[in-house]
Amino acid sequence: MSYEKVMQAKSVIIGTKQTVRALKHNLIQEIIIARDADIYLTARVVETATELNVPVTYVDSMKMLGKACGIDVGAATVALKK
Repeated sequence: MSYEKVMQAKSVIIGTKQTVRALKHNLIQEIIIARDADIYLTARVVETATELNVPVTYVDSMKMLGKACGIDVGAATVALKK
């Protein structure tokens, strides 16, 4: 289901640094995180999203998340813009 959300989204932000930056600027409506991503990479995103009351959804695969975004590599985090 969440992969479909990513594919249908008009605008997404891929990557942890960019996601945290966008969260701090209040540009994000939802975060999608791959369960197989390194927890060290995603912890800051989850922490920031929780502080700002932005919903976090988990999916199983970085590879599938990257594919849903239209990139050839895996994605640990994807942010759906407002």
